[in-house]
Amino acid sequence: MTETFPIKQPIWCAGCGHFGVLAAMDASFDRLEIPRHDALVLAGIGCSGTVQNHMPSYGYHALHGRVVPSAIGAKLANPDLTVVAAGGDGDGYAIGGGHLLHAFRTNANITYVVMNNETYGLTKGQPSPSNAGGYQGQREMDPIMVGLSLPGSTFLARAYTGAPAQLDDLMDAAINHARAGQGFAFLEVISPCVTYNDNYHEWPSTLVNVDEDEGYDPSDRATAMALNMKLASEGKVAAGLIYRASATLREATGDSPPTPLEGIDLPRFTDSYEQVLDGYVG
Repeated sequence: MTETFPIKQPIWCAGCGHFGVLAAMDASFDRLEIPRHDALVLAGIGCSGTVQNHMPSYGYHALHGRVVPSAIGAKLANPDLTVVAAGGDGDGYAIGGGHLLHAFRTNANITYVVMNNETYGLTKGQPSPSNAGGYQGQREMDPIMVGLSLPGSTFLARAYTGAPAQLDDLMDAAINHARAGQGFAFLEVISPCVTYNDNYHEWPSTLVNVDEDEGYDPSDRATAMALNMKLASEGKVAAGLIYRASATLREATGDSPPTPLEGIDLPRFTDSYEQVLDGYVG
């Protein structure tokens, strides 16, 4: 028998965008009919680092910047799990930035939700790597552009907690992408910090929703890159399903399955694992 811990109430500030992300993720599991015992939510460090405590599923609190490799390890150990990593922009784009690059490249079947408030809220408001105070007022780091620049990426989207219907749709699409074996699903959610970076009033005029453009093709990487570069020069940011590679495209190019398990013989290493664990027992 496993011990079940009671779900805790969030300690986020009233009005924090993270409440919207939590609600969308929780409801997405229900909409997609994912049994909670078949789901694992891993969280990073920062204000968003408690989200797994508020979900009725398995949860894990990763080390600072290490939520993505922890999630990939969990998926490799149990491919039947629905694995969702969640964290903030400081955790994911600063100390965890190197792992994000390789997650795009290796394309493991996990979902990564980043709650971006452009600030280190838990450590009192320092600007994060994605803060808009960079060169000529542009975001210093745009993870969507990073993902587009790496040919292994297969799902890139951006939502906003002020647009909950679209957030729900993109959350479902991201989790479904990974569950269907299509690879790494990256969803950035603009989630303003009401205490240190309360810019809710700015985002409606800053975000450009590509989902409303009937002529936009999210399967065209070059077009997505060109659009994002154009918007950045205008001080705008793309939202919606920005890029998704189709299964037929992956099959046509002869790509191998994302992060295959070939060569990993878990039972063969069981005795060695147990010996290592016994060494930690006082």
